[in-house]
Amino acid sequence: MRTARHRMPEPLASLAILAAAALLLAGPLSRPAGAQGEINFGIISTESSQNLRVIWEPFLEAMARETGLKINSFFATDYAGIIEGMRFDKVQVAWYGNKAALEAVDRADGEVFMQTVNYDGTEGYYSVLIVHRDSPLNSLDDVWRDAASLTFANGDPNSTSGFLVPGYYVFALNGKDPRTAFKRTINGSHEANALSVANKQVDLATNNTENLERIAVTSPDRRPLIKVIWTSPLIPSDPLVWRRDLDPAVKKRLEDFLLSYGQRGNAEEEGILRALLWKGFKKSSNDQLIPIRQLELFKEKTTIENSGRISDSDRARLAEIEAQLDALEKK
Repeated sequence: MRTARHRMPEPLASLAILAAAALLLAGPLSRPAGAQGEINFGIISTESSQNLRVIWEPFLEAMARETGLKINSFFATDYAGIIEGMRFDKVQVAWYGNKAALEAVDRADGEVFMQTVNYDGTEGYYSVLIVHRDSPLNSLDDVWRDAASLTFANGDPNSTSGFLVPGYYVFALNGKDPRTAFKRTINGSHEANALSVANKQVDLATNNTENLERIAVTSPDRRPLIKVIWTSPLIPSDPLVWRRDLDPAVKKRLEDFLLSYGQRGNAEEEGILRALLWKGFKKSSNDQLIPIRQLELFKEKTTIENSGRISDSDRARLAEIEAQLDALEKK
């Protein structure tokens, strides 16, 4: 249980790596020096690379034209591949979810510099649990009642909406472990999870409101088959992250492009952003990730407190968590 002295993180309260590294090291992309005007732009695997290319390539081509930089798109099969790409300097700029951005900041010399703004002007989205339209499941109580007979599709371990947020609100707060609560648990991308639910290949899955909008476009016959049975508090919109050691002149060109793109009354630009479900961008920083850090700590704290056995080492860790939460609340 939470202690009274800590509020839930705002705005949330209001509301395979080694293999990837080896692949990246052996891959064709070299480290483009910022001074030479070449950037590898990483895109997390929320859906198939084919679908992502369709919506991302026009945007990256516009970025190349207006900045004078050579922009190479970089796709990996999971979030860890993009994080490791940044860590090994194979990726210099990337679109992440908040949890993946946290990993990139902590482990890959990354720095948040922009936040996306949704096409409707909002600055957040929601994690959801989904089932087939014909499913008898309509609430978390129904899930816990039938959990032992259900197949559950969790998200990528580095996904904010697919893993971290439901991991805390759905599982940690209810004293449940998704690895043992269900008959079978698998992990997949947002797109894979949604289609698995629509095709009755799994009983329950994580997803988010943005991806369900994408499914309505990419698989319009499947979206009506999906029912939402749980919705999270608001999650901050996705950040863009660059390596801290990127050439300052290159950073300036990227900033100028992102802050102006789609804001000039140009219908083509607005259409390209609309395909990405965005209206534009606003400046941001690593402070955007404070609620995610708090959520990670709250989740760990709740897991320890609900374990039933608290050792001396657990007590020491709880004290560390309290100190870290105190420090974050003062920022």
